[in-house]
Amino acid sequence: MSAHFDQLADAVLAGTPATPEDALAVLRADDAELMQVVAAAGRLRRAHFGNAVKVNYLVNLKSGLCPENCNYCSQALGSDAPILKYSWLSEAEALEQAGAGIGGGASRVCLVSSGRGPSTRDIDKVAGVVTALKEEHPDVEVCACLGLLKDGQAQRLKDAGVDAYNHNINTAESHHENIVQTHTYADRVDTVEKAKGAGISPCSGLIAGLGETDEQLVEALFALRELESDSIPVNFLMPFDGTPFENTWELSPTRCVKILAMARFVCPDKEIRIAGGREMHLRSLQSIALHVANSIFLGDYLTSEGQAAAADLEMIRDNGFVVQGSEEDLAQHDRQPTDPAIRRRGAGTDVLPNA
Repeated sequence: MSAHFDQLADAVLAGTPATPEDALAVLRADDAELMQVVAAAGRLRRAHFGNAVKVNYLVNLKSGLCPENCNYCSQALGSDAPILKYSWLSEAEALEQAGAGIGGGASRVCLVSSGRGPSTRDIDKVAGVVTALKEEHPDVEVCACLGLLKDGQAQRLKDAGVDAYNHNINTAESHHENIVQTHTYADRVDTVEKAKGAGISPCSGLIAGLGETDEQLVEALFALRELESDSIPVNFLMPFDGTPFENTWELSPTRCVKILAMARFVCPDKEIRIAGGREMHLRSLQSIALHVANSIFLGDYLTSEGQAAAADLEMIRDNGFVVQGSEEDLAQHDRQPTDPAIRRRGAGTDVLPNA
């Protein structure tokens, strides 16, 4: 079967799009073939993105208190998850948070707020943050994620300097009503189309592990291809206590890698971003996943903590990649390994062992 994945990569590189049957074959590949899948999908990643990894940073402008009932979300109506809840950050606070991510190497800042969608006043507030952020960091990309958009709001964001708009479809249309009932799948697609219509780059992705079938994962990916999403965040369900999905554990590290590989075959020239849940579900395969995906979030997520930013940047370097937008960082070749840590616990001490 491994020859099939190489042939599939050849075909996609030659301009023949992957089919739903191809995508299912990748998703259902035996774990023993994982590295063959990664190698084949990695050829597409290298062809379109070289050895660069795009680093993104989230700023949660408003947390919790959302009236929508998305069953997976810790911020949703009815969620008892013990998260931070606060109203809008001030402009100064938002700029400080964004600056931390940019200082860590992020080339895109994602400004996110909870809620069904923004009011005119909310749009003006975000526009002010974007304008100030662009003044301080002219080269940074800004992605807004504010919920369902009304007519004219996307253009207002575009005029303020917003480069991209994130609104995930999250799951297949055939599965959507099992996940959320306070808005429709069509509502989500409409917002992506509004962003596109204003000349804003569409960013839309999915969440894996929501009880969907293999076929529904494929359905969602092909919907994203049809939507022409430029950036596809692939999230892995984090089953927060206090949400309807609190005891849902369907993912393994190898399945997560195969989902990312499937996304690469279906959308070979699009940004495939390893998003929420990567630390929890990919675990030790995070570095393998970088050979398929070309983008990650740095640091923390909306309501959960992420891996330390220094560890993320080290993982990028250690795997032969460079941060997109950075200089080639010649200093990395001169970097000395960390000195060995002397054992001061376990046998011969009164301290418990690291076991």
